[in-house]
Amino acid sequence: MIDIAYALGTGGGASGEGGGFGAFVPLILMFAIFYFLLIRPQQKKQKLHRQVLSSLKKGDRVITSGGLYGRITGITDTVVTLEISEKVRVKVGRGNIAGLAQSENPKG
Repeated sequence: MIDIAYALGTGGGASGEGGGFGAFVPLILMFAIFYFLLIRPQQKKQKLHRQVLSSLKKGDRVITSGGLYGRITGITDTVVTLEISEKVRVKVGRGNIAGLAQSENPKG
């Protein structure tokens, strides 16, 4: 009886050796899911942020990553001068601009 249990327990050689490409299918599927759920949306967000930074001009109202709201009074390739209050100006790195600020008085 014990000999039969050992013979049945091995499962034969053909069914256990199907590895190869089939072992990588779950890994490929996980990478595809990560790409479409995490990597691709982040790349789109970065591309949009670069477009916003490249289209900045004097007079735009912006918000910094630190939470300061201000109007652009001067701009160079790396530095943006913001007027946060009358006669109060600060210089911030261009990369620290989080985006354009919504207008406080919406028209309409």
